[in-house]
Amino acid sequence: MRSNKNGASVAEPLSNILQMGLHEGMRVADLGAGSGHYTFAAANVVGSSGRVYAVDVQEDVLTRLKDEATRRMLRNIETVWGNVEKPGGTTLKEHALDAVILSNTLFQLEHKEQAIAEIKRIVKHGGTLLVIDWAGAYGGMGPAPHHVVPEHKTEELFIGSGFHKVKDFRAGPHHYAVVFTAP
Repeated sequence: MRSNKNGASVAEPLSNILQMGLHEGMRVADLGAGSGHYTFAAANVVGSSGRVYAVDVQEDVLTRLKDEATRRMLRNIETVWGNVEKPGGTTLKEHALDAVILSNTLFQLEHKEQAIAEIKRIVKHGGTLLVIDWAGAYGGMGPAPHHVVPEHKTEELFIGSGFHKVKDFRAGPHHYAVVFTAP
């Protein structure tokens, strides 16, 4: 466990992504990559023969992430300025990815169905999706209560779009995680 900027303990990203079966050589996208905790964990798992695409709408965030990847000597990370809520908005090729990570992003999306369609477009049939999001609102830590996407709603959204639920687990004291396979 480690602490986030609010002092709450959170599960290590590595333990969460290992639940989705990542391994050497895979091609993975971290959508809404932010500071890159999941990007860096995935890059270490997929190794030099794999590739991790850190996608975010904020260019400055991607610049910092790229600088940190260079500092860590991780050459298998590519930053992508893109918008997951638009068709083709990630600029990634159709069905090119083995796996997608969507961590602490779903609650921020205005157009969830469009984002799900973009995920379906970029991940291979039978590929893996890991969704991690806030289990609730925690008095100033995490999203406002009206922005929280409950786990059952996440399952409805993705299953309704053809994804198949593999499993769910606690991703730390304040987060849930669901692993899906793509249609």
